[in-house]
Amino acid sequence: MEPTNPTPTNPSEGLTECPTRMLTADERALLESQGCVSRDWNLVRITDMTDLRLIRDTRFAGHVGIGRLESPCRIEGCSLTDTLVGDDCTVEHVPGGIEGATIKPSATIRNVASIRFEPEAACGVGAEVCVLDETGSRPVRIYPGLSAQAAALMARCPRWAAESLYPAISDFLESKVPGPVIGEGAEIMDCGEILNVSVGAGASIRGARRLANGTVINNSGSTRPLAFVGNGVDAENFIVEDGRLDSGAIVRNCYIGQGATLEKGFSAHDSLFFANCSLENGEACALFAGPYTVSMHKSTLLIGCQTSFMNAGSATNQSNHMYKLGAVHWGVLERGVKTSSNSYLMLGANIGAFSLLMGSHKTHPDSTQFPFSYLFGDERGATVVVPAVMLRSCGLMRDEKKWPTRDRRLKRRLPLHDRISFEVLSPLTVDRMLEALATIDELLGRPADDDRFVRYRGMKFSRASLERALMLYRIAIYKYLDQRLPDGIFPESDGGEPQKWVDLAGQIITRQLLERIMQTDSLPEIEEMLTESFERREEEELLWIA
Repeated sequence: MEPTNPTPTNPSEGLTECPTRMLTADERALLESQGCVSRDWNLVRITDMTDLRLIRDTRFAGHVGIGRLESPCRIEGCSLTDTLVGDDCTVEHVPGGIEGATIKPSATIRNVASIRFEPEAACGVGAEVCVLDETGSRPVRIYPGLSAQAAALMARCPRWAAESLYPAISDFLESKVPGPVIGEGAEIMDCGEILNVSVGAGASIRGARRLANGTVINNSGSTRPLAFVGNGVDAENFIVEDGRLDSGAIVRNCYIGQGATLEKGFSAHDSLFFANCSLENGEACALFAGPYTVSMHKSTLLIGCQTSFMNAGSATNQSNHMYKLGAVHWGVLERGVKTSSNSYLMLGANIGAFSLLMGSHKTHPDSTQFPFSYLFGDERGATVVVPAVMLRSCGLMRDEKKWPTRDRRLKRRLPLHDRISFEVLSPLTVDRMLEALATIDELLGRPADDDRFVRYRGMKFSRASLERALMLYRIAIYKYLDQRLPDGIFPESDGGEPQKWVDLAGQIITRQLLERIMQTDSLPEIEEMLTESFERREEEELLWIA
């Protein structure tokens, strides 16, 4: 059998401070007296700082290297096959053995059924997540460092991704494969089978039931790690990056991003979870969970939709399958949407920013033009919209202030992958309100139907609610200008047309930038462009106001 990992011959490998050497005859005899066996003792290497009295009941196969070993560390009750063990590691009670691994210094492995790496295992990197459309027409390729913005581009622009991006990033994805590594200071304890799972430095796995083809990454310091996989977790084809899986979560084909938490029996497949999402008890299928998506209740199903800053009420439900074409329907719940208990939405549908969804909606509404609205489902499943009424809620101000303070990524000195715009009143929402004013003027010029409602794009409006919306939208626009221009002086215009704005999974960008991004096929270059725009946001916003 060819060794998966060659044995290090010098300290530059980073596993041991001392050169390794073969065992002497007396050392072999000592190990054998302590219950150790090997197919070929000539393939086992140690250092002068390896205390062999701490190695008991261990089977060696293939090329095995062991670094410095001093009490209280020990190696006991396991088998090591083509494996390198760094300085000051503890490996105890792994009856199924460890195969093909590189264990970095100070790692702890205890009471684990087995840890095995197959040759050239990708460890979840490059796995396809069939988000939004469950038929697989919008796959997102996951990798360490994936941002919500890059993922949104892949999911929302599938033709560009398939024709331009994916053919050009094979080398980039290959460079992100972490290899068969258990990182420095990592902990793996009381777990079942672990197959092709790379564990980053300082990460912790405790009590997981089964893990296969994944990567657990901790970018923060070892004192306050975010990466954790806990009790009863069953995960396959996944990346956990500064996120948390715990208490019976079941995951298939998922990315769990920085500060995101899935626990208390939550199950998910083909879904993406970005910064500070918190999901418990319910279920997600083909969900694009942008930053701060929250679902805490049982009987809640989030399926085939994109969200951000969302709060799902108990028994929130969506359907993407109308029993004709299959699960091809999907929708967008723009930032800040809340759903009441027992709400139901038939996809495809698009719900405007900072709206409240109540009741059952079966007419595929598109309320993106009317942010800050209440949407009621009537007895027939039609959508009654009360536009702008959410602007009267003090909860908007509360949300805008609480989100930054609940950012779990802060104070840990880690690179922030997701760029997040927290503002409630922004160029995006103000632009929508300006459009709504013109639309409302047009709707008020129409006669109401027999039921006294005005109908527009599958939605129903009362004349009174439209008249009130005119006032509330205008007040909100004035409020926005007062916030951005406290001295009351408008900036100078460059004479060009005002830009349109897009919410790219939590980051508000101009459509012009989106068009520039579509002309490149380099992920690092795309991230650089997004970061530059994020840093220049105030300048771009003032130009738009002018």
